[in-house]
Amino acid sequence: MVEGLTVSLGRLGKGQKAEVVGLDELGVVSTLQAGELERRLIEMGLVEGAHLEVLHEGFPGRDPIAVRVDDHTVALRRAEAAAVLVRLPKVAV
Repeated sequence: MVEGLTVSLGRLGKGQKAEVVGLDELGVVSTLQAGELERRLIEMGLVEGAHLEVLHEGFPGRDPIAVRVDDHTVALRRAEAAAVLVRLPKVAV
């Protein structure tokens, strides 16, 4: 993936780091009522400016994922992680 690019957290692989730039639950398949997924993600610390790293991917299918968010770790399904927009860090060359 290209550094500085904004993508969904659900697209990241193990070991990748990023910064949260926003939430967008539109288009995310969820059984939760509108606004509920966003509220839960915020409660998990997935807020604008939070730094994260994908620590683990489930087997098989790479789902769920474990993510270090600043100083704590959360687990979530990739479908829900798709609502978290992140920016990949720029790499100095």
